[in-house]
Amino acid sequence: MSYATITGWGKCLPPAVLSNDDLSTFLDTSDDWIQSRTGIRARRISHVNTSTLATVAARHALAAAGLEASQIDGIILATASPDSLVPSAASAVQRNLGITSAAVFDLNAACTGFLYGLSVGSALIRTGSLRRVLVIGAERLTHYLDWTRRDTAVLFGDGAGAVVLEAGNGPAGLLADKLGCDAEARDILAVPDSGTSRTRFAHVDGLFEVNFEGQEIFKRAVRGMGEAAATVLDQAGVSPSDIDLLLPHQANVRIIETLAKKMAVPPEKVMINIADYGNTSAATVPIALCEALEQGRIAPGALLLTAAFGAGLTWGAGVIRWGERVTPLATSDAALPPCEYNALELLAPAIAGCRQANGKT
Repeated sequence: MSYATITGWGKCLPPAVLSNDDLSTFLDTSDDWIQSRTGIRARRISHVNTSTLATVAARHALAAAGLEASQIDGIILATASPDSLVPSAASAVQRNLGITSAAVFDLNAACTGFLYGLSVGSALIRTGSLRRVLVIGAERLTHYLDWTRRDTAVLFGDGAGAVVLEAGNGPAGLLADKLGCDAEARDILAVPDSGTSRTRFAHVDGLFEVNFEGQEIFKRAVRGMGEAAATVLDQAGVSPSDIDLLLPHQANVRIIETLAKKMAVPPEKVMINIADYGNTSAATVPIALCEALEQGRIAPGALLLTAAFGAGLTWGAGVIRWGERVTPLATSDAALPPCEYNALELLAPAIAGCRQANGKT
């Protein structure tokens, strides 16, 4: 049975930065209020669709792996905010990359989506169904936020991260994984009036409610990720002291710190970048992975522990053995189209629409 090794990696972050001080110009909040509760200082606002973010991240990952797009035979796009439901956003990425034949699909496990995608992609390679798979986490959740609600407006940002998985004989890649869902509590983090449950013509177009019960989410997130992490450590036959880096989902710095303490992983072995990007949902883990490599925090053969939770409430964890290469084989000049507006200017129509829909004009 082949291993599915990560041979390429790349990220894409929109240029428009929305700071906490920017949020305070139209919400009753402050930099201190947000940072003290979440650890977030800023987040990115995208001027392009999710598939465009995903495509740029994918091009960087392909270059890092030294591959042409035509050599990819599978694309898994983990996202809760695709360009369209039909067809999949993954097919747009395939078209953008010029891949004429590949198995492609979207995967929605919310913030746990990248781990689900990594598990599925690795399994497809191990069984011999595919040889090279792009696994991408990409989100444009800010497109759906109600910008009059402080509890959710401050949390999310846009971005994408991608990895290339290739079949290999060495013991590298995803060594153990555990996925699950706490469906009993699915409504505590949800967009209830969406999909076919949304009554047509009965609501102001574009206004979505996000149900977010912070304290209960915190409790279940720590428990779900902690139990999953303990399970995969046991499956892989390693202890917390063997872990070189913890790569957690970036939702809240308090959750990350609590998980690290629960897993007995010291702070210097925890990757945290939530301050600059907020919660980019399925993109948080691959973006954090890319930045850990850029910062030299992953050495050849390193043992990584990753864990995430998301709406549903999905959860998961994995143990990854890194390969021998920690630098890209090549680089790509792929970039987003220029953005002529700052974050507040990009959001101005959405802010005005949300205020009108909520009777706050």
